[in-house]
Amino acid sequence: MKFEPKTTDFKKKVEQSFYRQKFMELISAKLIDIKPGFCEIQIPYDPTLTQQHDFFHAGIISTIADNAAGYAGFSLMEENSSILTVEFKLNLISPGDGELLIGRSNVLKNGRTLTICRSEVFIVKNGEEKLCAASQSTLIELKNKPDEK
Repeated sequence: MKFEPKTTDFKKKVEQSFYRQKFMELISAKLIDIKPGFCEIQIPYDPTLTQQHDFFHAGIISTIADNAAGYAGFSLMEENSSILTVEFKLNLISPGDGELLIGRSNVLKNGRTLTICRSEVFIVKNGEEKLCAASQSTLIELKNKPDEK
């Protein structure tokens, strides 16, 4: 599906918001790609982000799915808006056993207030991508509420 952003500088708006999130810095997340209705975020392996089997923790996997969806939706929102996740469901499909997590999200429906996104999270091991998790999110646009404190 092709979407049109409501602001010409949607990439800058998304990048500025992403880099204000201190948690993204803490987990070394990188904003890789942003297009109207699409976002990709990557997180390199770090033992501090794992569970007892040394796989990426489900909390990190869900974070990348949620943030990728949020920024895919945010790319289509008005300049003076903010965004919050209303609901999301995550299915863990295979262990996060690898060197890199990749979260990719696409907007399915961009409504006046609510946006629905689908995210897929991949684990990269030995150069091969494998589907690790899938989620569906509902996001709300908070109009006339800037995305800063």
